[in-house]
Formats: sequence, structure tokens, C-alpha cells
Amino acid sequence: MTAPAPWQQSVQRLVDVAAGRAPADLVVRGGRWVNVHSAEILPRTDIAIAAGRFAYCGPDAGHCIGPDTRVIEAEGRYMVPGLCDAHMHVESGMLTVGQFVRAVLPHGTTSMFIDPHEIANVLGLAGVRLMHDEALVQPANVFVQAPSCVPSAPGLERAGAEFGPDEIAQMMAWPGIVGLGEVMNFPGVAAGDPRMMGEIAAAAAAGKTIGGHYASPDLGLPFHAYVAGGAADDHEGTRKEDAVARVRQGMRAMLRLGSAWHDVAEQIRAVTEDRLDPRNFILCTDDCHSGTLVREGHMNRVVRHAIAQGLAPVTAIQMATINAAAHFGLERELGSIAPGRRADMILTSSLVELPVETVIAQGRVAAENGRLLVEPPRFDYPPEARATVRIARPLTEADFDIPAPAGADEATARVIGVIENQAPTRALTARVPVRGGVAQMDRARDLCQIALVERHRGEGRVVNGFVTGFGYEADCAVASTVAHDCHHMIVVGTSKRDMALAANRLAEVGGGVAVFRDGREAALVPLPIAGLMSDAPAEQVAAQADGVIEAMRACGCRLNNAYMQHSLLALAVIPELRISDQGLIDVTRFRHVPVLLEEGAEP
Repeated sequence: MTAPAPWQQSVQRLVDVAAGRAPADLVVRGGRWVNVHSAEILPRTDIAIAAGRFAYCGPDAGHCIGPDTRVIEAEGRYMVPGLCDAHMHVESGMLTVGQFVRAVLPHGTTSMFIDPHEIANVLGLAGVRLMHDEALVQPANVFVQAPSCVPSAPGLERAGAEFGPDEIAQMMAWPGIVGLGEVMNFPGVAAGDPRMMGEIAAAAAAGKTIGGHYASPDLGLPFHAYVAGGAADDHEGTRKEDAVARVRQGMRAMLRLGSAWHDVAEQIRAVTEDRLDPRNFILCTDDCHSGTLVREGHMNRVVRHAIAQGLAPVTAIQMATINAAAHFGLERELGSIAPGRRADMILTSSLVELPVETVIAQGRVAAENGRLLVEPPRFDYPPEARATVRIARPLTEADFDIPAPAGADEATARVIGVIENQAPTRALTARVPVRGGVAQMDRARDLCQIALVERHRGEGRVVNGFVTGFGYEADCAVASTVAHDCHHMIVVGTSKRDMALAANRLAEVGGGVAVFRDGREAALVPLPIAGLMSDAPAEQVAAQADGVIEAMRACGCRLNNAYMQHSLLALAVIPELRISDQGLIDVTRFRHVPVLLEEGAEP
């Protein structure tokens, strides 16, 4: 399967169908046209489709119907443009591109703008090219942004690859590349770092959109310098003032509702209360877990949520369709029901509840009442993409020791504090017990250990620290080779024995997520492709992921989407405190810091 032919190759057919000189392939009759250009709902409208594109939108398409034209009676239902996710990472669903499309098409998502920086940090250009090529053959529109930050925090971590201006320029020539992926190294941009400036220049020279990621509450000079660096959007805002500041500076505010990031409600107040122009606001998911996709939906879930916050339904739909298309320079190609555009459309009986009853993608009926009618083509990942977990040797309990000053009974430790439903963490301190020269966990105070195990080159490094917020009450450990964005192996636990068992299990299966409790495996999600993705169907992966969540709950964790929180604890570009393969990272100052503080020292 491929996308519709370019408009210029189909224009003669479209004109002939609109004029009644040629029959349409498909006609949808008698619907309520949700026109995102004019912000109107127009009753009793017919839509004619030919060559995978809309040819005619008007009161009566009888002149477009031939003997072989398929006719669908809309019966007064709303005809909504196919939904667009303007910023997302396929790998966060633990699925390949094809399996992700298979999961979201029945929910009405017909266009996705993906940033495959997860696989880039494991497999480099070869990994991005694999996902890019898989994207090109999907029965939905999947556009790729070239990953900009590989690694995300140079000097503070080492990933499996490293990109600079030359790699970005190379990717800009690939046919499916639509922009530069989120520029996460915001301190580097604000400081005028030559590598980041070179990457941005390469994307700008190719005429591509530059994605932003300013993960700081500081809206002073660093923010202004970052905006001057060329980022056209940002999805890292969490407050109303974040959205206001971005839009006022000429950026588009991307408001995300992922599985764990709930940032729409606060920021949408910039439109519902302050009456800012909604054309500069875009809805997205960023990271969606496979379980969310299977049970709750995708962009339809985000639109429903935005409406529930007081946004007018048509405005919410604009933020998930035409606003996204216009942002990437694709307004003439998708994002609306209008002549010449790709024929992507949803039929629904309610704009508020948004039940997705029929999905038309690229001119074909792709799903009805949640049932997929088109299958993404099979795409095989090569063996080198499946052998990516390299640890120097089996790990033991001693690998997770945190040395403390000899003779001490206590020490002051830096502690990563998890914040529920948000990506940032808190930089905390706590007094921890010391026994035999080793700093100890304290389960009674919810102080457990976190470790980052190097897994790209088999160098044998294990970096240890403390974390709080998970609430584990049993002897347990959770290990994952999904560890944004460097994607080493991240292990959190209350038992060093279980931490070693979980880490070794993932090395055995080639990556994934493992939960161990009391020395036994409690749950496992194998992710053999780059240690990030499975090529199994979303339903199967979701069931395995459910097992992980249930096992975490059985260990005492009550956080919403706790696994997503777990997987971001190594993201060394979001404040305040993170862990990397190089050590503990103070993200407010972008520097390495020791786990244990000297007596009397400031944090």
C-alpha cells in the first residue's frame, strides 16, 4: 500500500469527477460536513472521492455516481476530517509502525507525525531508516521527523549512536521526512551550541519544520534564546502561562494527552479563558501506551478530553486536524474535507462523545465500528535490529551497591522524586542508613534504588541512585530496556536480588520489561526489536503490559501509568534530577552530581 498519487498526477480525474464527466470511486451522502476551514457544520452534504482524494464536497453528488461507485449513506452523521497526531513516538506504544497503525486507525487517526528518536538512540541512522521505510507503505499517512538529539544530552550520557549536522542533512533527503524532531537540548540551543545550530540549519535549508522541546518553567532569557533558535512548536508546557508564552512568541503550542502526561486541561485555558487564537494550538499524544490505544483510543480520546475542558467541539477538531496539517506545510494535502486533499474522514453520530463509526483513509473504508478492514503490509526487521541488549556479564546483587564513607551509620543522598502524571521529577534529599560501607534503601519511607545498566556496547557500567514515589511494599524490581532517551536498561527495585534477576532476564530475551518479586518472574513484555518494540499485535502487547502494571500494583505501586514514569527516569533533558549511564544528572544545571552529599554540603 502507498499514499495517494501526488495531486498534480490526479487533478484531471478530480476535475472530471467534480464536473460529472467521470464517476467517483466512493460517495458519502447526506452527512453533516464539519468544515474546519470555516468552522461550520453544514447539513445535508455529499462527498465524492476519487484517486484517494476528495473531488467534490457539496449538496448533491448524484452527478458523480457511476455504476461502480460505492455509496455510503451518512444518515445525518457528522463527517469529520481524519485525525492527526502532530507529535508522537511510535516506540512508546511498544509496537512497530505497522502494528501502531493497525491499533489507531479504528480510532480515527489517519495521519501521524512521528519522531523515531528512540530507535535512533539504539541503532542510529539504520534504525530510523527502517521505521521510515515501514511508514511509507502504511494505509495511513505516517510522516517522519528526523531525530535531532542523539543523544539527547551530549556529555551527560552516551547512547548507541550520535547524530550531528551531517546525519540530519542526510535524512532531510529521504522521501518521508517532514521535519526535524523535537530539539530537546534546549540549553545547547540557548547557548548557541554549534552542533545544534548546524542541525537546525540543515533542516531549515531543506524547508522543513523544526520541532521544539523546551522542558523548563523558566520563561526568561533562556526561553527567548531557545525560540530565537528556530523551534516552531513545543509540547512540553504544563501551565497556562507556558501555552500563552509560546503562542505569543510565534510558536504553536502542542497540548499533549498521553498515557501518563495530562497537560491539556491546564493549558487549554489559554483559549477557553484568555481567548487566544485557537489556530496556534495543536493537540497531540507524545507517548501512548499500547493498553491506552486498545482500551481508550488515540487522538479521539484527546479530542474528547479537550471538549470536556470547555472547548467547542469544532475548535477541538481543528486542533487535531487542520492546525496540525498547516503547521507542517501540508494544509493542501490533508487535515480537512475539501477538494484535492487526501480522502481521510470519520463518520460519527456525536461530536462530543466522538464514537468512531466509520473510518475512511486514503480513499478506502479502513475501519467500521472498531473493526479494522485494511491490514498494514508485513515489514520484517533484520536480525541486527533484534540483538541489541549487550551487557558484559550476568549481574549480581553487588552491582547495585552504593558505596558510602567508611564508618558512617547514615548519609545524605540525592533522591529522584516521581511526580504523578507529569514528565518532570523533583530533586530531593533524604537521610539513608549505611551498613558495611554501603548506603541502604528504606522501604518504610518509600526510598528504593534505581540503576542504569549500560546495554549498547557491553561496557559493564552500572550507575546507581535512589528514587521515591513508586510506593513499593514488597521485595521486587522492575527492569526495562525502554529508558528514554538513551535506552540503556533502567532498573528500579526494593531488592537487589530481584534487580539482578530482572536485568539478566531482559538480557536473555533481547529486551523488554520484566517484573520480579520475591525472586520470581511476575510479568514480562518481550520487546525484541531494538529492545523497544514488538511486532506482535497491539492487543497481545497490551495484555502483556497489563501484566506488568498489575504486577507493579501487587508490589504496592499505585501511580497512574507507573511504567511510563519508570521509563522516563533516564531522560536527562527534563528537570530536575535524572540518572544516565554516566551518573546522576542535575538537569536544572546540566551537570553530573554525586549520589551522596558530603556532610554539610549544599544539594
